[in-house]
Amino acid sequence: MKKTTRILVAVALLMTSFAAFADDDIKNEEFNPITTGVTALSITPDARGASMGDQGAATDPDVNSQFWNPSKYAFAYSKAGVSISYTPWLRKLVNDIFLANLSGYWKIGSGDNQALSASMRYFSLGEINSSDDGGSALATINPFEMAVDVGYSRKLSEKFSMGVVLRYIYSDLGYSNYSGTDQTTGASAFSADISGFFNTYPMIGRNECQWNLGFNISNIGSKVSYNGGDDPAFLPTNLKIGTSFTFPLADYHNLAISGEANKLLVPARPRLANYNNQEEYETALQDWKDMSSISGIFKSFSDAPGGFKEELREISFSIGAEYSYNQQFFLRAGYFSENQYKGNRKYFGLGAGFALNVIQLDAAYMIATAQNSPLDQTLRFTLSFDMDGIRNLFKK
Repeated sequence: MKKTTRILVAVALLMTSFAAFADDDIKNEEFNPITTGVTALSITPDARGASMGDQGAATDPDVNSQFWNPSKYAFAYSKAGVSISYTPWLRKLVNDIFLANLSGYWKIGSGDNQALSASMRYFSLGEINSSDDGGSALATINPFEMAVDVGYSRKLSEKFSMGVVLRYIYSDLGYSNYSGTDQTTGASAFSADISGFFNTYPMIGRNECQWNLGFNISNIGSKVSYNGGDDPAFLPTNLKIGTSFTFPLADYHNLAISGEANKLLVPARPRLANYNNQEEYETALQDWKDMSSISGIFKSFSDAPGGFKEELREISFSIGAEYSYNQQFFLRAGYFSENQYKGNRKYFGLGAGFALNVIQLDAAYMIATAQNSPLDQTLRFTLSFDMDGIRNLFKK
């Protein structure tokens, strides 16, 4: 029987934590990032959010709110919209890894108080050649991860809305060859998001401004089980909390400033270095594998080996700004920062957008500040359609 050749979860972890190893000043004994399965769920899909430092929990509603905060759809200005996004990923290392995302929403009811939404993302890891013990090629495989979800959001008052999303996830990172018989393997999971959004319009001087608050707890669900159940992994359950403030500069000119904090609600995987002997470590590792996802959420606030100091390291931050002219031309910039011991992703985002009638095109560019980061020079493109506007065009 030929050796089973598999792509382990560590391949996916490359997407989010590889940059940390580029910094020689990081102490290996303190480097302790949170590891999860299906890390593609954490990658920003759209150009607008990426250009503002990977944030969107409290920014103005748009078609891609399904990823950031689906409760924003209840405050969307248009009745319906659809967008498609494309991101070449790790383009400094390879040229065949990409993320594609399709999102849309439709406001229902006569009062514009509720909306249905959906999205689908597909992350391709490109082509990988597998081999047996002797190094002979077995096959070329195309591992991928995908997710499909539907959501519902509703205004609970004139200023506050909540939303819920149900998601199906499939991660296919493996390949097996038994006695010449090809067999692909994958892991499935289900999850849910719970979100809230608040906005108000305070007066500052003679100017009417807009202040938003938002939160989203995403990917609350089952584990994914790789390698026949021997390698269970937590989903990247995440808490986003953000705020945004928009004020007019002049007629048709607006500037929005926003900030966001993120924390993975995932328990840290035990490390041998934190235990007195192998037996204690094996016991802790088994307890970690047996832990339920819900228990893991609560455990994630108090399980860091370094105590409260290390818990604070697990919070990443982003700030961003968006200038708009007449809701037709947009300039954006932002910065994302993650602690060097938790992944060391640090980068600037820049972007622009242009809206014409019922179509909007957005682009974003990432500039990493961590030395030799494979995330540097990442591009994103998003094309959005105002379906309500398209319908009105046909009416004319």
